[in-house]
Amino acid sequence: MSSPQNPSQPPPNSLHTCPLSREQAEKLRGILLARGWEMEARPYMLFFGKNDRVTVAVYEKGPKVVVQGKGLAEFVEFILEPEIIGQAMFALESEPSVGVRAPSAGGSEAVTPHFGVDESGKGDLFGPLVIAGVYVDAALARGWQAAGIQDSKRIGSDARIRQLARVILDTPGVVQSVVLIGPERYNEMYVKFGNLNRLLAWGHARVIENLLEMKGDCPRALSDQFANPSLIKRALMEKGRGIQLDQRTKAESDPAVAAASILARARFIDWLAQEGEALGLPLPKGASAQVKAAGRAIVLREGAEGLKRVAKMHFKTASEILFETSCTQFLPENGQCD
Repeated sequence: MSSPQNPSQPPPNSLHTCPLSREQAEKLRGILLARGWEMEARPYMLFFGKNDRVTVAVYEKGPKVVVQGKGLAEFVEFILEPEIIGQAMFALESEPSVGVRAPSAGGSEAVTPHFGVDESGKGDLFGPLVIAGVYVDAALARGWQAAGIQDSKRIGSDARIRQLARVILDTPGVVQSVVLIGPERYNEMYVKFGNLNRLLAWGHARVIENLLEMKGDCPRALSDQFANPSLIKRALMEKGRGIQLDQRTKAESDPAVAAASILARARFIDWLAQEGEALGLPLPKGASAQVKAAGRAIVLREGAEGLKRVAKMHFKTASEILFETSCTQFLPENGQCD
């Protein structure tokens, strides 16, 4: 007989934590107050807020934020990441595959025809946001899986990403679409949409519409769940509104989504390589200290407009680069930025 679950341990996927700066903590407090959250004073916390779906505890030590409750994913992806962190990094534990049935008596998996959609670049300061979509059926899935097609995040080599992208593109009769939103256009669209998730939804919907132009009889599309599923549904136009749209976390385990992730990543790294060569400066991935150093070099050489041409300007890292570069330019040699 199994032992009862320890009630002090939260069930899987019910908690998310990340560090905050003091400024980010205060900004988060202001957002919760403005939206009518119930706020409480608790020991060792800067503040504790709750509504009927989620609790948000910001601890003094760190500071760090701990989010819990049924509305966790929605809160992190609609508020914490786009409005406070400025980067989309959140991922929940994987769920059962959609579009792949259990092994048959013969031992092979039966994959139902569907589109898979994924993106690359949303967590990187430099470079575009790329959304790709691919059609897959049972035969394509078997062939691509045998060739090593898998979630691009599990592949550390850019050369291997490009090799696998070529396998997909060289497949006879392949149906695929890639939408690349360069940094300048991305910055304009981010201001227009006011939210990364709405921008992502627009991109996913455009890819699905493009795929339906080529494969209009496809019954279903699957994408990674980055926000409320209704966002993509609302962004779809007339042709796309008839398709069954499934979303789940860690969807890259699905063969179609894995293939889409490869195509999106290949276009993303190719853009970084080409633009870095044109600049004469490498454009690193992510939002690390190396990225900040490259950003400062761009600003010192080409000004803020130069950074806007290659970077997503709503990232906190972009603001830090501009601030630190301003200090370097205008303070005495031994001065300090407050």
